[in-house]
Amino acid sequence: MHLILAQTDTTVGFLSQDESRLNSVKGREEGKPYLKVFASFKVLQEHTRIPLKYRTWFRHARKTTFVIKNQAFRYVGKEPHSSLITKYGWLYSTSANESGKHFDRRFCEENSDLIIEDAQGFHECTPSKIFKLTSTQYQQLR
Repeated sequence: MHLILAQTDTTVGFLSQDESRLNSVKGREEGKPYLKVFASFKVLQEHTRIPLKYRTWFRHARKTTFVIKNQAFRYVGKEPHSSLITKYGWLYSTSANESGKHFDRRFCEENSDLIIEDAQGFHECTPSKIFKLTSTQYQQLR
């Protein structure tokens, strides 16, 4: 699986379906879960069950990450990078940097198999909000 460097909805990110490849490039400890990004609500429902009372919120939320049973998900809908995610069905997403360090373009380009950059270039935006959902309540984590 390719390691893709692309602008996501919130930051410059590494995208891949290969968790071990992301761990080795970032120098991240094994077992720490990654955010799964989906462009299709139908594909998302094959991987997890969104509690019924949150489905509308989830479907319309932008720049928002949801944690269900210790797995983080984001639905990107019509964001510019959603066509890339649609091609794969889903992708793990993480910031494009070494674990604990800031973005370094040279490091990212050396470790990426595929670089996707538009006319706006790479830039960091406001981080996503994070909500932990249970069947009865939610808690804002960030």
